[in-house]
Amino acid sequence: MNAHDPARVVRPGESLETETIIAYLKEKLSGLDGPVTVRQFHSGFSNLTYLISVGETELVLRRPPFGKKAKTAHDMGREYRILSALKPVFPYVPEPLAYCDDPAVMDVPFYVMERLQGVILRKELPEALAFDATVAGRLCRRWVDVLGDLHGLDYRGCGLADLGNPEGYVARQVRGWSKRYRDARTGDVPDFEPVMAWLSAGMPPDCSKPALVHNDYKFDNVILDPADLTRIIGVLDWEMATIGDPLMDLGASLGYWVEPDDSDELKLIRTLPTHVQGMLTRRQIVELYEKKTGATINNFAWYYCFGLFRLAVIAQQIYYRFFHGQTTDQRFGMLGVAVGILEKAAVKVMETGEY
Repeated sequence: MNAHDPARVVRPGESLETETIIAYLKEKLSGLDGPVTVRQFHSGFSNLTYLISVGETELVLRRPPFGKKAKTAHDMGREYRILSALKPVFPYVPEPLAYCDDPAVMDVPFYVMERLQGVILRKELPEALAFDATVAGRLCRRWVDVLGDLHGLDYRGCGLADLGNPEGYVARQVRGWSKRYRDARTGDVPDFEPVMAWLSAGMPPDCSKPALVHNDYKFDNVILDPADLTRIIGVLDWEMATIGDPLMDLGASLGYWVEPDDSDELKLIRTLPTHVQGMLTRRQIVELYEKKTGATINNFAWYYCFGLFRLAVIAQQIYYRFFHGQTTDQRFGMLGVAVGILEKAAVKVMETGEY
């Protein structure tokens, strides 16, 4: 959320009722005065994120996307509650400022949080960014450290014990994501049935140490200190956080991790700069995580395959909206191709056991 991730003009069809929202915020927050501008961060594929400037004050507003969405997704009240509970114990959480579910203000619930100023890495590194192999390696290590810190939190102590049920978590994830894919499938993408059957047959048992899991922990959901790109100052997008198996979290994260030796097709759908010189491999990330947490991981290929499948489901749910004309965002038109590529990658993991 800075010069490397600028807010732009709001996309057509995604504008806000600015006057109503500003009036509400002035009731809830003190010191809001001056000219108002509303811009939009265009990089995300899920919830919509806006930059609201009132005089010298900058706020970030999050709301659900327009069009069809999964019933359990985009719960703004839940996300706001997570931020509120974590802020005192996890220093990477933006401060939540206001939550609103009044339809007179907006037709969907939304919340507002502080704006964290920093660098967010996207698909390509900006040319002006001083990012060499040493920085890349150190950032990877810090990225694993922060994930390990999250998984080590006392989620009961911070009031989030009821956020999810760790018993049967893996089985519910496999069933739930399989149902989501079948529900959102369009006729031009693979059916994924062999992958879903393999995941169901090889499910690991419930983990002995459940944790608070982010469920979308990746480089473009963390904010880096502009003065030290190896220092993480913020973690964003907590909408899918729950209590469950932390290895599912790691598998989901590495589903996005494209390496130099991966297939040309996987490189084609790369969304993060995990391929640049100095970045660790998926296997090195897993080894670091083991050292950080003390975990012993013997079957990570299953978790990685699930991460690829889960990413395909997310892409397909978004592509469904484009396919049926529920969004005008042209980026979504290529996601059907990405789903097919992810299916091939998942099958390869099934056949080779490699990650």
